[in-house]
Amino acid sequence: MTEYFPYGEKEIAWLKSRDARLGEAIDRIGAVRREVIPDLFAALVHSVVGQQISSKAHAAVWARLQAGLGVVDPAAVNRATAEELRGFGISFRKAAYIKNAAAKAESGAFDFAAITGMSDADAVAKLCELDGIGTWSAEMLLLFSLRRPDILSRGDFGIRRGLRMLHRHRALSRELFEKYRRRYSPYGSTASLYLWAIAGGAIEGMQDPAAPKKRKKKQ
Repeated sequence: MTEYFPYGEKEIAWLKSRDARLGEAIDRIGAVRREVIPDLFAALVHSVVGQQISSKAHAAVWARLQAGLGVVDPAAVNRATAEELRGFGISFRKAAYIKNAAAKAESGAFDFAAITGMSDADAVAKLCELDGIGTWSAEMLLLFSLRRPDILSRGDFGIRRGLRMLHRHRALSRELFEKYRRRYSPYGSTASLYLWAIAGGAIEGMQDPAAPKKRKKKQ
């Protein structure tokens, strides 16, 4: 059964009380549903598979991987050869990352279950110990697997674009981003869902002030 990131009236009411523009955007957009993968190892594999490829290609490779392995867990990944993983459309480097994570999980060198009890900062730091996982990828795992409520990633292009569009900023400094992070806390994850929607064009006519204007051709 497909699961979605959980949020409700409590989170929406808080965000509306903190940011009138975001509140108006929420009303115009309506409910946003984003799928989550509750199993952290499977979510990590899904994340690695999707790096630097289109959403369409990501979905196709992930479907082939699931069909081929049956279940995406450390044991199944360890049984598969690197060549078999590449046969699903996974690059050699990504296959190595996935195999490395699976081997560490099965040997006990990396405890995925322990991450659920860590703070956001500690969980991100721990996940970044794995090959192929950087800060942004780790933050997305916290949001779309562990369903942490307060993830607003400065490293995410869509989040930054959504903030620029919503608040009409030509530029978004680190200090300004942190102001919004504090404003939306402790429900930054729900804010992220709406900022992604805004960045994706959910509100007709809302433009990115940072986007370069097209120059008129000289006649």
